Amino acid sequence: MSSSVPNPPSPPTGRLVLLRHGETAWSLSGQHTGRTDIPLTTHGEELARAAGQLLEGREFALVLSSPLQRARRTAELAGLEPEITDDLLEWDYGAYEGLTTPEIRGQLGYDWTVFEHGVPAGDTPGETVEEVAARASRVVRRAVAAMAHGDVALVGHGHCLRVLASVFLRREPRLGAQLLLDAGSVSVLQYEREKPAIRVWNHGPAVAARPSDPA
Repeated sequence: MSSSVPNPPSPPTGRLVLLRHGETAWSLSGQHTGRTDIPLTTHGEELARAAGQLLEGREFALVLSSPLQRARRTAELAGLEPEITDDLLEWDYGAYEGLTTPEIRGQLGYDWTVFEHGVPAGDTPGETVEEVAARASRVVRRAVAAMAHGDVALVGHGHCLRVLASVFLRREPRLGAQLLLDAGSVSVLQYEREKPAIRVWNHGPAVAARPSDPA
């Protein structure tokens, strides 16, 4: 008797390349940088160029970037010409925009994390991790479709890309709390047979020199 379970579709052979923007003054200080549109530092531009060297010679079927200047400038310096999408914007931190984790914990009196406890509204509404994951899911659907034709590059922000990787891996979005991602780093996801998998994570010249920062 033949099985009633259909054969799985052939997984796409392209790879998904995640490029986190280079250093900014706020990423260096540990301030949560959601929708504040600040430029790269000089070192951040160096990191973006170094990331571009890692991608040199690679052709992409699709390149997407956050509209914020730190991501767009990173894409430019890395030699990429992206389509801009709001779905790659960083987590909207609401009232915690511009604050460091120690400052937020000092206000609250407990060991707050954005993945565990979320954010209140401020000058912007803020987002839940589920809302970030919903945006990431739209990007992942586009990316996987394009991966049937080649590699895909996404240029964005620390927390959003960490959630996006969790979505790609078919895991709960809070897994992103355990996926550290440094400024200017390159990560590569792909399919291993029918399963989404990590090939390279958080690779780049800044990884050994500086700890991960919030945004």
